[in-house]
Amino acid sequence: MRKGIHPENYRLVAFKDMSNDDVFITKSTAEAKETITVDGVEYPLVKLEISRTSHPYYTGKTKLVDTAGRIDKFKNKYKKFGKEEKKEE
Repeated sequence: MRKGIHPENYRLVAFKDMSNDDVFITKSTAEAKETITVDGVEYPLVKLEISRTSHPYYTGKTKLVDTAGRIDKFKNKYKKFGKEEKKEE
């Protein structure tokens, strides 16, 4: 491993998923302006919008977001390819 290229300021940091309030602690060099107390110990706090505990890929739960009728537009566009009986000649 090359010397002098890795950060020296690794420390325990709390990451909080703001969508479900899950908190996990891991080593990081991430800058944090806030702190949080977990089990009587104060950690720097990094807030996340999404993490492994709330992301649909990891949870298996998907949300269907239909903005501006995209699904209806798709269905109408490809309606002609629907299941129809083929006529043999």
